[in-house]
Amino acid sequence: MGTLRFIRSNLNWLSAGLLLTFASSFGQTFFLSIFAGEIRAEFGLTHAAWGGIYMLGTLCSALVMVWAGVLTDLLRVRVLGSAVLVVLALACVSMAFVSSLPMLVALIFVLRLMGQGMSSHVASTAMARWFVAARGRALAVASFGFSIGEALLPFIFVALMGLIGWRSSWLVAAGALVVISPLIFLLLKQERTPQSSSSEDHVAGMDGRHWTRVQVLRSPLFWMVVPVLIGPPAFGTAFFFLQVHLAEVKGWSHLDLVQLFPVYTAMSICAMIASGFAIDRFGTGRMMSVYTLPLAVGFLIFSQSATLVGGAIGIAFFAMTSGMQATLPAAFWAEFFGTRNLGSIKAMATAIMVFGSAVGPGLTGLIIDFGVDYTQQMVWVSGYMVAATAFAMTGLNRARLLLPRAPQVDVIRP
Repeated sequence: MGTLRFIRSNLNWLSAGLLLTFASSFGQTFFLSIFAGEIRAEFGLTHAAWGGIYMLGTLCSALVMVWAGVLTDLLRVRVLGSAVLVVLALACVSMAFVSSLPMLVALIFVLRLMGQGMSSHVASTAMARWFVAARGRALAVASFGFSIGEALLPFIFVALMGLIGWRSSWLVAAGALVVISPLIFLLLKQERTPQSSSSEDHVAGMDGRHWTRVQVLRSPLFWMVVPVLIGPPAFGTAFFFLQVHLAEVKGWSHLDLVQLFPVYTAMSICAMIASGFAIDRFGTGRMMSVYTLPLAVGFLIFSQSATLVGGAIGIAFFAMTSGMQATLPAAFWAEFFGTRNLGSIKAMATAIMVFGSAVGPGLTGLIIDFGVDYTQQMVWVSGYMVAATAFAMTGLNRARLLLPRAPQVDVIRP
């Protein structure tokens, strides 16, 4: 089926996925960091104190994700997705009135859990479960929401803060979520869900089995891919979290560095689209073996570059991995472990990646305090990613032999 025809035939489902990934922006690092200066000034926080609060809230959200993510196996996406956005909207409203440090910690936890965690988890789980032959393209289309949020929201909310202040800006964010939530409910009036679809709609994984979460944890393959899964969120989040530090180390202005970010956005979109088509054609096994290598190359180039041109090239390679990260892991869990228990399996994987996004900035910041700047650490990160890739490749080469050979065809329902 052609891509345009595929999008037209499944527009409601794909639109719901895109709206959920866009809504996740309100709990993502790039959005919360917009308010970092105002929050630190309001509560008299040092950089270390703010980083500690952020890490604590994110770590707690990762722990809760292990159990909260199972809800995608139990509830319809129209119900769960809408409810998640309502809770996220309430957290945004509360941020407009936050008045104490304990309340701030609690709200960072809810924003990270419902934004970065549940919103993106519900969207990617739904796409991976609803589609088989076009799974990669479905994930790529839905993941456009991430790119739209990254491209638009920082400019919009920086301007809003100048006009109405940082607290009132959070009310605008809540208003956007209040609009999106019922839209998702309406778009998924006719929804393929675990409850409404027959058992034959579920696709088995390795050995023709529908793996449970406990069985996945006992699988050697799981532990062999964890290092590549945790690397990009850990060290990629650290890159953006430490952008002021990076500019200082390079001798650039912060504005100079930020002007390179459109390169990141453009390349990540290209990689996201290309990976969607590649997943549908080649499967996830071969791609999971190599998708973190561009990050290794990009960090190595960036660390050694003294010019903005070299920095842009490094960021472009880094963005290739980020783009593939938006589509590849969700498709991998579905292909290798089946879709019947996909929500609980992917919840565990999402928790691992959220954990990485919490630990990465804290760990790299600690090493900086010992006198090793992040550009020097990037060389170590590159070595780590190459080793992790080799480790994952060993497991994936064996696991691909266990995949079902039956043809995969999507069922399109009116």
